[in-house]
Amino acid sequence: MFNKYPKVNFIGNKEKIASWICDYFPKDARSIFDAFSGGCSLSYEAKLRGLEVYSNDILNVNYQLAKSIIENNSILLNQEDISLIFSGKPFKGFMYENYSEVYFFPEECMNLDLFRENIKRLDSEYKQAIALSLFRRAMIRKMPYSRFNLNWDKITQLRDEEYSYLKYKRRRAYHNKSFEFHFMQNINDYNNSIFDNKKNNKAFNDDVFNLLDTIKADIIYLDPPYTGTMNNYFGFYGLVDDYIQSEKTKPFENNFVSKNDAIKLFDKLFSKLSNFKYWYLSYNNSSYPSKEQLLELLSKYSDDVEVIEKKHVYKVTGKAKKEKNKEYLFIIKNELLKKNIKENYATTEL
Repeated sequence: MFNKYPKVNFIGNKEKIASWICDYFPKDARSIFDAFSGGCSLSYEAKLRGLEVYSNDILNVNYQLAKSIIENNSILLNQEDISLIFSGKPFKGFMYENYSEVYFFPEECMNLDLFRENIKRLDSEYKQAIALSLFRRAMIRKMPYSRFNLNWDKITQLRDEEYSYLKYKRRRAYHNKSFEFHFMQNINDYNNSIFDNKKNNKAFNDDVFNLLDTIKADIIYLDPPYTGTMNNYFGFYGLVDDYIQSEKTKPFENNFVSKNDAIKLFDKLFSKLSNFKYWYLSYNNSSYPSKEQLLELLSKYSDDVEVIEKKHVYKVTGKAKKEKNKEYLFIIKNELLKKNIKENYATTEL
């Protein structure tokens, strides 16, 4: 069976260039730590290429996706599971109490409350993760602009198909399709994306700084939020985390959102990468700090730094900027690790 990455709405997703990035991976690499895995497109491409993959993201919704299609090797949702998820009577729960006429209509929130309780009854953590990932897709498909940072008046306006047609010549009927419709429209793609690459892949849901000393891998791939761009991922997707955990969640620290903290965070990050032989950093020419500032920071840790450039258009980019957008790929060889390996080898020889 041909395995394919499923449709995932995530700003900053590297789906279009994941293969291009992986083409630069060294031939001797056997494992990778995708430290800011986001929509998991890079992790998925690495898994396809036979690497052992460790995926991490601070957002729970992204962790559920990695659990579904990276860590999971064989568990699928079947018809019995689907019947269970959509059984029962909608009720007034967490979503109804907190998000009625905030992001969804009251009856939609009641349905979400029912589905969340039913997902807990599935007999596998991987089935639960797949189901939550499918509801992520369904919830975002019903949301104008595919992110949860609009006010209710704007949401209802844009979900009005006649208004949408008059204003944009598109009715966007998919905003008003049921959650079950979107779930069923995508379930085969999600089930078909699951495969076994014969490696012990693992998903994590943590602040990256808590994992750098414990995860060992040949490559660390870094794709942090691009400071100075549309990078408030908690603001865009935190609502889905609330849904998964049935509680109001808080913005996370070390989020690379503020320009005041960005350079300090990058320096802290680079200083803790001694476990990894190769460092790969994705970046954008519109971000802060600049390419030159990052190169200056990296020079403290390695003399072997290469930067590859590629034109890359983001869906959320304004038309005026599309032709100017560049994606940078920083490739760094860990000089300190190489030195330690050589010294250890020389000591063994003696």
